[in-house]
Amino acid sequence: MAKVPTPTLEPVVEDEVRVDPPWRVILHNDDVTTMDFVVWLLVTLFARSYDDAVLLMLEVHETGAATVTTCWRERAELYVEQVHSLARARGFPLMASCEAA
Repeated sequence: MAKVPTPTLEPVVEDEVRVDPPWRVILHNDDVTTMDFVVWLLVTLFARSYDDAVLLMLEVHETGAATVTTCWRERAELYVEQVHSLARARGFPLMASCEAA
């Protein structure tokens, strides 16, 4: 008796999985927020090394804005809220924003 080949079934994919793009968290320069506070914020909130935080702070100061991290949307929005909360509690108008990368 001849062997009948067993058919292989391929999975049917009807819907594509959409992956959200990463989001950038951006700090914006102002004339009131101290450089020391920005460095402290980058070290404390964003877990940057002191040297990296100083370089990022200088980039914000010299160019007007800089991306400090890239992450998923919900985390980026939380970072923005935390930056504003920590800055306002100390009387600084520091602004942060987030956008799709």
